[in-house]
Amino acid sequence: MFATLQGEGAHTGRASIFCRFTGCNLWSGREQDRHKAACTFCDTDFLGTDGPGGARFETPEALADALALRWYEAAGESEGRYVVFTGGEPLLQVDPPLIAAVHARGFEIAIESNGTLEAPEGIDWICVSPKPSSRIVQRSGHELKLVFPQESLPPSTFDSWDFSQFWLQPMDGPDRAANTAAAVAYCQKNPRWRLSLQTHKLIGIP
Repeated sequence: MFATLQGEGAHTGRASIFCRFTGCNLWSGREQDRHKAACTFCDTDFLGTDGPGGARFETPEALADALALRWYEAAGESEGRYVVFTGGEPLLQVDPPLIAAVHARGFEIAIESNGTLEAPEGIDWICVSPKPSSRIVQRSGHELKLVFPQESLPPSTFDSWDFSQFWLQPMDGPDRAANTAAAVAYCQKNPRWRLSLQTHKLIGIP
């Protein structure tokens, strides 16, 4: 759990508290299992609770209080409280009692999900990032963010899905420059899609 700026997609640059849940239903998070993961390109450490601000919380209220304290430490009494629940896969743990507790403390709630689990009511911003060989059940929301390129998931796959915005995010790694050029070219030819860069990596913040 840490204060930062959202680095990707529609809310790039927005002051945020990131709350990264441990666990994912598409990969164990262990390197020895990466070859079996649906997204072998995953760049996130979602094992354990020993990261900054990490802990186990006995109740939704306890987690909501911790989020409120983290916001206060970063931004004082300012308005615009915004939390991004991410993972791993946050919808393994985000449920209506947690949503209610976090809303009660004045937060707007966003999730970044792989879309394989249905989002409960009350989430303010739903971002789905589909992964190969996965059954996507959450086919509506605010933002569809596709890591690009993925041979088995061309952007045209999502033409009929009910999202307000469609983003291509160049796949990180040794081919990032080529992937970025390919994403730029695709967005130029298909204006429905926008380019999402991982600006937090570019400027060196968490």
